[in-house]
Amino acid sequence: MTIKHGSHTFNLDPENTDTYRHYHEGMAEKVAMSSPDKFAIVERWADELPPEEIAERYMTGADVVVCEGFKRSALPRIEIFRSAVGPTPLYDPASPAAKHYLAIVTDVAELPGGVPLIHLSNPAWIDAVVDVVERQVIGRAS
Repeated sequence: MTIKHGSHTFNLDPENTDTYRHYHEGMAEKVAMSSPDKFAIVERWADELPPEEIAERYMTGADVVVCEGFKRSALPRIEIFRSAVGPTPLYDPASPAAKHYLAIVTDVAELPGGVPLIHLSNPAWIDAVVDVVERQVIGRAS
């Protein structure tokens, strides 16, 4: 299962739909949207929940929950860094957050610091990421 962190608000439904009206115009605290192939709940909150609490509340059946974003959390991290997207990775070996990094997946040959690199040029890079998660995340929890 996955949790995506956004730095700004979002809408799951377009304007002029009933669910949009329920939530935005009717100010419903929660709106459930159900169809034959999907289900979603949009819920108002005053304080943003940390990813651990979101997973505990809404994803109890998960073997693994992958979180995207949540840069301030203490969760184990695997950064995807591509040189076309930015000049440097978020990973900084001098940062206190460096201890949370398990690996960096990258198209760059070398990066400073003591974190293992998984190269995108390796056809088995996804398998390498899975291995890291199984060994260092799932293995710790067992």
